Amino acid sequence: MELLNLYQNNYLIVVVFLCLGVLLPVVALFLAKLLRPSVPSDAKYTTYESGNDPFNDSLIQFNVRYYIFALLFVIFDVETVFLYPWAVAYEKLGIFALIEMLIFVFMLLIGLVYAWKKKVLKWI
Repeated sequence: MELLNLYQNNYLIVVVFLCLGVLLPVVALFLAKLLRPSVPSDAKYTTYESGNDPFNDSLIQFNVRYYIFALLFVIFDVETVFLYPWAVAYEKLGIFALIEMLIFVFMLLIGLVYAWKKKVLKWI
């Protein structure tokens, strides 16, 4: 019976956090709507371009290299997310984890060399 109460208490905690996680943002947004000044004007509905008046269409095409550069940045950023926990627990994991991580980093280096050879890292 005590075990059942323990599990019910755990579920109760999860439900309370779930309710708080939903209720707090809703209350904050509602209070912000209540307290903010509302003065609609045409200027508020224009596109914002760094303080300048907008001209032409806001849908412009960017060079695809910017997207590839950003994608490479994200890939190597995620690599650090995988390397950090491994480095913290290195002593417990042993030599097998070291070999695994070396293979992982080697595969990423192959990708970097490939991107370099394809001249993806060239900014201009």
